[in-house]
Amino acid sequence: MAQRLILRGFASGALGGLLAFVFARILAVPVIERAIDYENGRGAAENALRGGAGLATVGHDHELFTRGVQGNAGLPVGVILFGVAMGGLVAVAYALVARGMGPCPRPRVVALLIAAAGFAGFFLLPFLKYPAAPPGIEHAQSIQTRGGLYLVMVAISVVSVIAAGLAARRLAPRLGGWRATLLALVGLAVWVAIVAAILPSVEPSQPLRDASGAVVYPRFPSDVLFQFRLSAIGVQVVLWTTVGLAFGVLVERLTASAPRTAHLAARHERTADALTS
Repeated sequence: MAQRLILRGFASGALGGLLAFVFARILAVPVIERAIDYENGRGAAENALRGGAGLATVGHDHELFTRGVQGNAGLPVGVILFGVAMGGLVAVAYALVARGMGPCPRPRVVALLIAAAGFAGFFLLPFLKYPAAPPGIEHAQSIQTRGGLYLVMVAISVVSVIAAGLAARRLAPRLGGWRATLLALVGLAVWVAIVAAILPSVEPSQPLRDASGAVVYPRFPSDVLFQFRLSAIGVQVVLWTTVGLAFGVLVERLTASAPRTAHLAARHERTADALTS
């Protein structure tokens, strides 16, 4: 049974990744291209300033893969593999949660709740502290720092969501399901807010100025930044919603066919006993 659940989780994740890629290819990639154009223009302006001051210009690293390969091959592979991994985690979480729930609600409801928890832990809570950053929004030296801090925030968020779910489950017999859930969510929000306040922030790049302080190249366009972050949210919503819905449907079909399979097996066993007696 567990193997069947995991396989269905992988299939749901692959479907979610595919739909998320289609969403990203249509809405996110054009915004990323605009961000790359800004980054290239800013780099050219910085080199012009350095050349005018008699300093060595900064060269650009040669890209191993072209932008076309990255967008048409790297993006779908990365998003689909991420979806498969998250689908597998949803399946494992479903197997653990459903095992001790007693009279279990519809698998579709449980799967959607687990997917919502995954969306919150892996994306939404970290996003609130370190929102998605397009190319050109930060200094090159701060990208690695931001990546490390983001991973720390993801780890803390995932553990916190799991802890909130366990707390709600333990409090439910005494407080009732809704009160226990509300109390756990309030505790989660307060804890994540404290963590976000403690972790350092990463400042975006400022307008490029010359020696006199005059602006040579403007700061990153706010409309591009807004569209990029909105599309990043959309990609994750599409992925996690698809995983939750698809996995729930597949599990419902699996659980519906299980009694019928058991009935047929028992019938065949009785028939075999009758023939041998």
